[in-house]
Amino acid sequence: MNVRNPALDAMSRLTAPGAEFELAAEDVLGSTMPVFARRHRSLGQVLEASPHYGDADYIVTERGRIGFREHAARVAALATELRSRYRVGKGDRVGILAANSPEWIITFWATVSIGAIAVGYNAWWSRREVEHALGHTRPKVVVADAKRAALIGPGVDVLTVEEDLAPITTAKSDATATADLPEPAGLAEDDPAVILYTSGTSGRPKGVVHSHRNLLAVADYHRFNDAIVAALGDPTPQADRRYLLALPLFHVAGLHNLAVPRLATGSAVVVHEGPFEPDRVLRLIESERVTNWGAVPTMAKRLVEHGDLDAYDLSSLTAFALASAPSSPEFKNRLRAALPVARQSLVDSYGLTETSTAVSVASPLDLAEAPGTVGRPIVTVRVEIRDENGEPVPEGVEGEIAVRSPFTMLGYWEDPDATASALRDDRWLHTGDIGLLENGRIRLTSRRGDLILRGGENVYPAEVESVLGEHPDVDECVVLGTPDDDLGEAVLAVVVPRAGTQLTAEGLSDFCRDRLAYFKVPARWRITGRPLPRNATGKVLRREVTT
Repeated sequence: MNVRNPALDAMSRLTAPGAEFELAAEDVLGSTMPVFARRHRSLGQVLEASPHYGDADYIVTERGRIGFREHAARVAALATELRSRYRVGKGDRVGILAANSPEWIITFWATVSIGAIAVGYNAWWSRREVEHALGHTRPKVVVADAKRAALIGPGVDVLTVEEDLAPITTAKSDATATADLPEPAGLAEDDPAVILYTSGTSGRPKGVVHSHRNLLAVADYHRFNDAIVAALGDPTPQADRRYLLALPLFHVAGLHNLAVPRLATGSAVVVHEGPFEPDRVLRLIESERVTNWGAVPTMAKRLVEHGDLDAYDLSSLTAFALASAPSSPEFKNRLRAALPVARQSLVDSYGLTETSTAVSVASPLDLAEAPGTVGRPIVTVRVEIRDENGEPVPEGVEGEIAVRSPFTMLGYWEDPDATASALRDDRWLHTGDIGLLENGRIRLTSRRGDLILRGGENVYPAEVESVLGEHPDVDECVVLGTPDDDLGEAVLAVVVPRAGTQLTAEGLSDFCRDRLAYFKVPARWRITGRPLPRNATGKVLRREVTT
């Protein structure tokens, strides 16, 4: 007897020919793949349509709120300034180096509306990392908050969030103004729109380039999910949903998968500003009646350990998702026990910066049937598990996860070798992650070789090792991930001093802190006089290193 699956039935109806989310096979950069047939062709078109949501909340913080019409007017004012004063045009870069704020989002939309490329710099970087990224992308102008503006050297035009943006964006942006938005500058779907940085195995962060198509496809994917939820009987109008943004906007989780789609759906983005503090976040959920929250496991763990969640009115929450880092089935059970919304709606996912959004999503039913899964590939995504020769393997056989979809990046900024290594024939992205397929679901067995996932942040050992190698008293070193109850993994460095020298953990920490973002600085050290184990070609045998 066949049992009907209501979700699959809804998907079939919504993607059928003539339906709102009709799928069609089209050429994407030389590869034929399924795409949403009825779609915008530029992010500027999404922005142009947004004022029809009127004065409903788009961006909300503890400090205030900005409606859709007012947001569009502020964007128009800043876009005009970028074009007229700074001569920013199609393909030019506008850097954003700031903590989460309404101004971050406004700057993004102003940049892409004139055909320029928004570059989201990591707000936790050190001065040296900032200098490298500025030289790498060469922005015409950088929008920065005061704390990060101090890291920018001479020769770069800077607009500060605190002093410069307000006079520009409020002069012509009262809520009743008609937004004089710029016309999209002859953009093609596959023109670049955003550069976000991810740590690189070569020792330097890499700039992942996403196109207008990539971000529009992500927005449509979220609209599609919303339509499925409605088809399954959820009575909440999309415009009444309120999404908590507590993840950085320089990550795809915060920008691509929250701030961008909600301009298209008329939903509110409730922005938590400042470091993650459970009490402040819970009070914000309570006061703003947040309905949807996506968190990294470290945030969720701190939430669970915060104490009695019954002290807060969290009744508005109807959806809770984990993302950006793996979490164990045991932890998910703890989360379900502590947070009522997680008992019915908890989902997990797997994705990369290079894929713009999730590769796969595990529904509550998936997690119940296969607790270790990261779910099934999402709409328009095709996944294969490949062997060392790049050939697909059957279900149940472990190999490298390869992905193809309209969400996949254009490539790495000015790094053709890295791009060619990751994006291969027919635009298959070779992730470097190891896993297998079981009943159509993905199970990860390891991620990107030596990657350390610290509280949702990627730390590549090669980058930290490169910095340590600059220390005059370091003979050799290796950086590893080690289990951590709070962060999932902590960064451990095993260091061999040069003969006749002495090293201390404190001194090495200070050396790294001047050169790396704080989350990359090893929290644990082992200084040893024993040479590191190596193979015949001289490569360190990481698994044999005594920690």
